[in-house]
Amino acid sequence: MSKKVFFVLVVLMSLSLIGIIFVQSYYISNSISNKEEHFNFNVKQALSHVSNTIERDEYRDHVYKLRKLMDQGVEVNKDTTAIINLYVKQENKSRNETLLYTNSVLEENYKLSSALFDIGSEDSISVKKIINESRVKTYKTSDIDGEVVSRGLLSKIGKSEDIMFENYYKNFAHLTPIHSRISKEEINRLLTLKLNQFDIDIDYEFAIYSNDLGTKVQTDNFEIESKGTMEVPIFSQDNGKNNYRLLVNFPERVRFIWSSVIGMLGLSILFTSIILIAFVTALTQIMKQRQISEIKTDFINNMTHEFKTPIATINLALDSIKNPKIIDDKEKVRRYLRMIREENKRMHAQVENVLRISKLEKNELNISKEGICLHDLLEDAISHIELIVEDRQGLINTELLATETSVLANETHFINVLVNVLDNAIKYSPDKPEISVKTQNVGNSILVKIKDRGSGMSKTAVKRVFEKFYREHTGNIHNVKGHGLGLAYVKRIVEDHNGHISVISEKGKGSTFTIKLPLIS
Repeated sequence: MSKKVFFVLVVLMSLSLIGIIFVQSYYISNSISNKEEHFNFNVKQALSHVSNTIERDEYRDHVYKLRKLMDQGVEVNKDTTAIINLYVKQENKSRNETLLYTNSVLEENYKLSSALFDIGSEDSISVKKIINESRVKTYKTSDIDGEVVSRGLLSKIGKSEDIMFENYYKNFAHLTPIHSRISKEEINRLLTLKLNQFDIDIDYEFAIYSNDLGTKVQTDNFEIESKGTMEVPIFSQDNGKNNYRLLVNFPERVRFIWSSVIGMLGLSILFTSIILIAFVTALTQIMKQRQISEIKTDFINNMTHEFKTPIATINLALDSIKNPKIIDDKEKVRRYLRMIREENKRMHAQVENVLRISKLEKNELNISKEGICLHDLLEDAISHIELIVEDRQGLINTELLATETSVLANETHFINVLVNVLDNAIKYSPDKPEISVKTQNVGNSILVKIKDRGSGMSKTAVKRVFEKFYREHTGNIHNVKGHGLGLAYVKRIVEDHNGHISVISEKGKGSTFTIKLPLIS
């Protein structure tokens, strides 16, 4: 798959995933918004019902009281003109005041001839005219004339009674304190009953306010909220005398609204997370496979390059030996045979490294360990690369400062570990190699530090230097021989010995590899 096609696929998959998340978010947000609107509508309906019920009950209560009074004394006037005089007195002893409400209704009946209207009939037409007047006055109790009320309490005439009741309610009801007109218990009963019909069964707080001031009719924990408090007018028939409002808020409003979508939201988040994790994992694996593919290609190129030279050398040596002039020269034959043997060993060592890593990954490499002096292993490893360092006019400094050196290790494999690290220091020293080998004890462990003054590594290379097949590119991938398996093998062997290996490096200033192993008694 080309990089361009891979990039297009990644972009399309990312856009699709973002689109799915956006659609789900929009759907959930819309559901919450609809639920909130439905909740507000139902609460408004409940509040309006409570307000209307309270006003209707109060009006009926006043009518009941007036009818009871009217039943105590009735005067009937059969004339065509009738007057109803209603007197209602309310005493306030604490303020020494008396409220006197009067309501007069004048009813006039007329019979007119149809001839006046030119309708061709001798029948008469009845017309009724009703005039109403009411007023409320406040007197000092000591000044009021008792005969004002004693002039016949009530009288009634036909349909005029409805006007009388309505006018009395409008003019007199607002004079009663709000806490005497309605109780908290009654509001709570009506509100709970209506909210339950709308399946709203959460706690609420309510209050009645007059002209933005709280009244005695409110729950203990009521507070006006900038958002969430809903209201409706109550006792709106008070002729504008008061501006009462019934307010209610719901402390658990948000939880109630979200409760209807929380299940859907949880499943949406769960499935979206699974898709997202699967997408990221798949994308990561694809990128790793691409990197591994590139590394393996690089590895094959390097192996081919490294095998090509010894094969060519062996072929040249064999061709030379076949030469009649050389075959009789025993010294030259031995020399060519020695070259063939060395090149064969070199190819064999490359193959062994590959097989060794493969066996390590399959846990098929049998590593037996025994107590051994780490300084002895270091000296053996240094002896393997000493001639190479001398040939390049370099030097190796040793500071074996550790006093406790016994470790549990496999001699062969651990010498290979040390040789690999030392060989790495030589290969990445472009000039004369200067290598420092130092040991020291730290707690119950021994540290081996191998430092060089070579080309060093970048931060990216430091993070990946122990990965299989990894080699830092420098423009020409063959400028340093290798196949990216040496340090991967080193890390696996050190970890198999319950140890730890790390590296500190800076570009142009060299690298320091530190191997830490546990000591044994």
